[in-house]
Amino acid sequence: MAPISESDSDNEDWMSTIPEELWDIPLSSLAIPGSHDAMSYCLDITSSLVRSESDTFRLLDRVFYCFTRPLIYKWATTQVKGIVEQLQAGIRYFDLRIAQRPYETSNDLYFTHVIYTQLTVVETLRTVATWLSDHPKEIVILACSHFEGLSEKRHEDFIYSLKNIFGFKLCPRNADITLRGLWSSGHQVLLSYDDQAAARHKVLWKGIPYWWANKANADELLQYLERQKELGRPDGFFVAGLNLTADRCFIASHPQVSLKTLTMENWESVKKWLEDQKPGADPTNLNIIAGDFVGFIPFCSLVIALNKKLLKQRGP
Repeated sequence: MAPISESDSDNEDWMSTIPEELWDIPLSSLAIPGSHDAMSYCLDITSSLVRSESDTFRLLDRVFYCFTRPLIYKWATTQVKGIVEQLQAGIRYFDLRIAQRPYETSNDLYFTHVIYTQLTVVETLRTVATWLSDHPKEIVILACSHFEGLSEKRHEDFIYSLKNIFGFKLCPRNADITLRGLWSSGHQVLLSYDDQAAARHKVLWKGIPYWWANKANADELLQYLERQKELGRPDGFFVAGLNLTADRCFIASHPQVSLKTLTMENWESVKKWLEDQKPGADPTNLNIIAGDFVGFIPFCSLVIALNKKLLKQRGP
């Protein structure tokens, strides 16, 4: 089990202890820590590649399996802490990419990032539901997407399971999404479902926009985020991704580097930028901020602390 960084060790109940002056601000205007590819800590290195990978890459993976698999694992792994540890660290937005394994005889669904996870979706979400029952004032945003291999019927079966797992905790669309409103209603889960099937279910929210730079260094990442801010934030929830991304040429030419080392090397520049950000409803304000390797860096505490700037704005 990876240790939670010291400064992220006291965030388990940060929403319940947030100043009362912020209870009536919509969650879409608060700073919320998020986990990019939240379930990649349990990737199954022996599983097949996801269906969307190219035929060329599949061939390379078959022929050079002993070479490709360690590379895939160290670049597809974006988190190393389990789902409960992430909740304890203060993460309240989870990027969950869901798929059905090819040739799977059971109805189990798995999470994905290039390859599939060891843990199933249902058992993981049951763990989240249990944690929420023990923390009745904490709210989570679960962003389900990709859905590779799911038929329309499988979508409906999965949605039925989601309703069974979370029950009354699910927050319907157009509800009062302030902390005070959610606490009074007992809703704790905002479930974003990035598929047209969501329209048929009032407890499913549409997909949440994600600002993804697709860059391998902090300077280019931050330039991209600043350009997005100039264009103005979307209405409602949105995510600013602090995650770095390396293409396959970069990976092949940097055999000693991993996504984790790349993230750590660039952290100080990202941290400085992050500390200057503000939450709120203004065009240049941020909302959900997602990162990689939460817990090794004081990411959650920095994001949560941004909400103090809202107190200053509301002061005399």
